[in-house]
Order: sequence, then structure tokens, then C-alpha cells
Amino acid sequence: MSNENTSEETVKKKKGGKLKLMLFSLVLLGAGGGGTYAAFASGMLGAHGAEKEDKNPKLVRKGEEDPYPFAGEDHSEEKAPVVHGAGGGEYRTAYYNFTDEFTSNLADGTALVQVSLAASTHYDGRVLMWLGEHETALRSRILGELAATSEADLASIHGKEELQKRLTKAINETLEEREGFGGVDSVYFRSFIVQ
Repeated sequence: MSNENTSEETVKKKKGGKLKLMLFSLVLLGAGGGGTYAAFASGMLGAHGAEKEDKNPKLVRKGEEDPYPFAGEDHSEEKAPVVHGAGGGEYRTAYYNFTDEFTSNLADGTALVQVSLAASTHYDGRVLMWLGEHETALRSRILGELAATSEADLASIHGKEELQKRLTKAINETLEEREGFGGVDSVYFRSFIVQ
């Protein structure tokens, strides 16, 4: 009989041991799975080599769709599709027209300058959006640059080109202060009057 008791106890111990081992394994798997899920959810683990997204605007190649189209652009279906020629640069150019003209006294006398401006960018629509969003700050900076210009400077083509460069720099500095990125390539005169 003692052999029968011993074998029954051994079987019970083996069954109990296996059951405990299985439960312990399930608990560990559950904890491990939960920990893995938590790591993925918190961003500790992810795709190998994945980098954080760069928040700066990207250059847009000709023919590519802008990932951040500017709401001010006309996207009506009545327009013919945009087709870029083979000339020029690799990147498409988008323009922002400032809503109002700029009028300022000139630095050296009683003359006034009145200009209508547009800015161009090769970057995505975020730059155009920022130009619209910060137009008040940009207008102030542009008027300051115009007021620091003399009538003699505006008498030559070279002087006007220098003013365009200064305005481009001023706009980019203002956008960098507010958004951390400039992105304006050039400023263009849509109208230009000195009185």
C-alpha cells in the first residue's frame, strides 16, 4: 500500500507542479506582453532605424503633390492640371501675394515709396501658411526696411535688387523667430511707385 500512496502523492505533486509551472508561465507571458505593448505605446520601441519626424517644411519637386497644400491656393476642379516645363530648377515655386500694398516714407527726405509684394518658396505649403499667419509681423518688418531705404537707392535697378534681398532676409528672420524656419527664396515687386 505504501507504494500506492507514494505513487498517488507523486502523481499529485507532479500535476500540481505542472499546473503551477503553467500558471507561472502564463503570468510571465502576460506581463511580458503587457510590458512590450506599453513600450510600443510609449514610443520606446518602434520600427528599427525610425527617426523622429522633422517638423521643418520640405522642398517640393516639380510634379510632386504638396504634402501640406496651402488653403489659400485655388484647388477648383475647373482649372487645368498644373504642368511644369523642363526649364528652371528641380523644385516647384509657390508664391504668396501680400494682401495690401506697403507705403512708407523714405529715409532721406519727403519722398514716399508704395510697393505691392509677393514672396516665393520652393518649400511645402507650411511656409505659405506661415506667411499668411504672421502677415502683421511681416508687414511691420517690411515697412521698417522700406523706411530705412533712401530715394537714391531706389533710383537704380541694382538698388531695387538690393532691397529685394534685404526684404527676403527680413521675412526669413521674422519667420524663424516665430516658427523656427524661414523658407522664403525671393521677394518680388508686383508694383513699385516712388513719389
